[in-house]
Amino acid sequence: MGLTRTDGPLSSYAPSTVNYAIDGPPHKLLMHPFPRRVRAEFAGRTVLDTRRGQLVHESNLLPVLYAPEEDIDTSLLVDSEHTTHCPFKGDARYRSLQAEGRSGENAVWSYPEPVPAAGWLRGLAALYWNAADAWYDEDEQVFAHLTDPFTRVDVRPTHRHVMITHTAADGATTVLAESREPRVLSETGLKNRWYLPRTDVTVNLSPSDTRTRCPYKGEAVYEHADLPGGTRVADAFWHYPDPLPESARIAGLLSVTDGERDDGSGVSVTVDGEPA
Repeated sequence: MGLTRTDGPLSSYAPSTVNYAIDGPPHKLLMHPFPRRVRAEFAGRTVLDTRRGQLVHESNLLPVLYAPEEDIDTSLLVDSEHTTHCPFKGDARYRSLQAEGRSGENAVWSYPEPVPAAGWLRGLAALYWNAADAWYDEDEQVFAHLTDPFTRVDVRPTHRHVMITHTAADGATTVLAESREPRVLSETGLKNRWYLPRTDVTVNLSPSDTRTRCPYKGEAVYEHADLPGGTRVADAFWHYPDPLPESARIAGLLSVTDGERDDGSGVSVTVDGEPA
């Protein structure tokens, strides 16, 4: 994420405020070793177990782990007729997973004859993240994707004035929260997120069944905002009850899902009177 998305140096939209030029195509690839053991499980079987994983960064995409073919249990793989072509990597071969009566279609891909510029992909294969039941970075289960060594998360206390408002389709505005003691979370390649104490939320909240996971922050729990008059803003806020160590300072604090909604309403965040 840090190198390949938004204004990262390997993004297609790299910033102009540099004193160098990268001589290459707008769509760029970079591979380097992932420094730890990685395992993936499917139907109670270990389908991937590698200490030689390679993290491939590709413009505008999240990094993907490739591993030597011999670090994948090929006894669980069945050849597929599915193929795809990438102008930057070559023609991809796919294989499906089969174990314990379960099947994962086209779960593993590789480039047997990659294009010359990506010849280092030869002999490596990748497994779709969602095709596996569980992934482990050393002995810790990880979710969403492997952490990127070029991404970091910083959380800082601040006394800046944060205001969160909901604007209905008819223009009516309701203040959802206001705080002068938020914490700001900066995550590489993403805009700042503002986390507020629950006591600074000015509307009623009710539980949601929605959950999401982040490899840097943990599992997020969502809540609806119930406005006066009966309007519900679904999944308006989220929090991390038990965040990962690097994000421990946002434990229990609330952040907001901002932006326009399907019904024409919207949630906005301002900081010191300016759009966040």
